[in-house]
Amino acid sequence: MDLEIFGRAGATLVEFRTQFNAAVVVFVLWLFYRLSKRDHERAVAFTATTPEQCAPGWQGKVLNDPTIKVPDSHIIQCYAPATGELLGHINPVTPDGVDRAIIRAAAAQIQWAKSTFAQRRRVLKTLLKFILENQDEIVQAACIDSGKTRVDALFGEVLVTAEKLKWTIDHGEKALRPSQRPTNLLMFYKKNEVRYEALGVVAACVSWNYPFHNFLGPVISALFAGNGIVVKVSEQVAWSSAYFANIVRSALTACGHDPNLVQAIACWPQTAAHLTSHPGINHLTFIGSRPVAHEVAKCAAKALTPLCVELGGKDAAIILDHPSKTPTSDGEMHRVASIIMRGVFQSAGQNCIGIERVIAMPIAYDRLVGLLEPRIKALRLGSDLTEEGVDMGAMVSSASFARLETLVAEAVAQGARLLAGGGRYEHPKHSKGHYFEPTLLVDILPSMRIAQEELFGPVCVMMQAKSVDDAVRMTNSSSYGLGCSVFGPTTNAKARANLEDVARGVRAGMAAINDFAVFYAVQLPFGGTKGSGYGRFAGEEGLRSLCNLKSVCSDRWPSLIKTAIPEALDYPMKPHAFSMGRGIVEVGYGETLKRQAGGLRRILHM
Repeated sequence: MDLEIFGRAGATLVEFRTQFNAAVVVFVLWLFYRLSKRDHERAVAFTATTPEQCAPGWQGKVLNDPTIKVPDSHIIQCYAPATGELLGHINPVTPDGVDRAIIRAAAAQIQWAKSTFAQRRRVLKTLLKFILENQDEIVQAACIDSGKTRVDALFGEVLVTAEKLKWTIDHGEKALRPSQRPTNLLMFYKKNEVRYEALGVVAACVSWNYPFHNFLGPVISALFAGNGIVVKVSEQVAWSSAYFANIVRSALTACGHDPNLVQAIACWPQTAAHLTSHPGINHLTFIGSRPVAHEVAKCAAKALTPLCVELGGKDAAIILDHPSKTPTSDGEMHRVASIIMRGVFQSAGQNCIGIERVIAMPIAYDRLVGLLEPRIKALRLGSDLTEEGVDMGAMVSSASFARLETLVAEAVAQGARLLAGGGRYEHPKHSKGHYFEPTLLVDILPSMRIAQEELFGPVCVMMQAKSVDDAVRMTNSSSYGLGCSVFGPTTNAKARANLEDVARGVRAGMAAINDFAVFYAVQLPFGGTKGSGYGRFAGEEGLRSLCNLKSVCSDRWPSLIKTAIPEALDYPMKPHAFSMGRGIVEVGYGETLKRQAGGLRRILHM
């Protein structure tokens, strides 16, 4: 008996060792696969020449009249809006140049469309590695060309671009895998799916307020979807855009792909129409103003080019009182005030999802005015690259100064109170820089123009709402509908319900509850409604919008069953063809009709 027990134990031990060894082999093979896959997609090191203007201590010629247009010339003059220093000159592309850019991108895209997701991820990982290792140079270039501060560039240029890259690397393939769709009783032998295929060459016309991110954003999505892309950059930031385009093209080259996949062009408006109406473009993203968007849409209609249009907004920060009228804690009010400061004055207010209106209920309104006024008056203006202690940088140009001053003066004449700023600012060290005073206007009414028109400047507009419903009504009074923020207590069910009611009631494409613009930082679909445009970029929806959605239906068991035309329905049809057709419909959907009829009879007999 003892020998039998020992024998069984020995056999069990041998079996355990065998299973353990097999598990070890499986683990080693899995580990080898993971390591080889990681190596296959590992980022490649490369270099991109940094512009000499980014070198420490660089000083350029200060222009007497800083402007991108040179009298009697078609050349684009690039300069630093914070100091007025000349950066260089760029020849704008011609219509022939647009044609050549599209042809080059199309030729490169043929091979790129055959690339695997792993190959595309490798390019994005290579870009991400470069950006994280060269943040200072990228921030420097963006600040020089747009006038913003380094903190604004770090968050608005680098952080959001890194997030878009990381999201696409982690989730892009899942978004573009064929999606399975259900079948029905009659088609039970079919399998259905939607495939997301490359469009070819797409284009983007982007704005100047975030020169690095606005350029990289559409490029990231276009490349991962298998497309080539032509980006029409703004003339205002043509200098830095050339550097940023070189980074992307160098990454493609380093990974063994054709850099012609990405084309960056700068041109005057009359040439841009040639791009937006070009039959070689299969999708167009436009970021800009409504008047220009109307022209872009007309041009795109000529070639039936699909559009994604983002036209800015008049986003509101809505601050609710507690339903019981209990004052919100000082800490929470300071938190909200700090978020409002960032939302209004980041990048000197030149932010499409910036806070353009603060709509607060009575208790919160008075407290916020008291908190914001001294902070706004204390903001320090200047060039963050040449002096210390700068909170807000320059605006990209002085073109909007007269309009902003007129809107402020008009609001004051109609009863608003101007508590800070209100006009252009002449910097003591940079007299040729484009600075506008941080401004606080209170007691604004929805009927005032300043409450309706997008300001795109460092102006805090405060409006008082009587109730939750009044706050929603005031928010919706604007013709824009991009995004909004809603702040309020969460201490009881009614307070939480108020927050949800506002988020639901505001007619906008995006809403952040007790925060500001976080939907952008987590790659949710970005876009608006009403006068803020249509279409979405970012997230799954944005990535898929750059694809041809192809519906494919195939046989589930091709060797067993396929569609065949019954003899009675085959041409020339037999006399009882209609009766057979009725029978097929009854088989497929008659039971549904019977269930609905049965439900109706039960209701009638209740």
